[in-house]
Amino acid sequence: MSVLIIIGLVGAAILLLSVGVIFRKDHTFRSQHIHQNARMKQDQIHCAKTLDKEEQRKSERKIDINKL
Repeated sequence: MSVLIIIGLVGAAILLLSVGVIFRKDHTFRSQHIHQNARMKQDQIHCAKTLDKEEQRKSERKIDINKL
């Protein structure tokens, strides 16, 4: 009996959480990624992976073969 109650509660929770998606025109979730947030773009804030890639590109050393 308690299993049926738990299944019913989980089903109700899923239904209530999906209401926003069901009634939206495009039927999608909003992106939770930093790089797709307008305010973050305005402030030029990126995710940790992007910041790491940018810093690695800055620190790459170009080896001049003529100086060897």
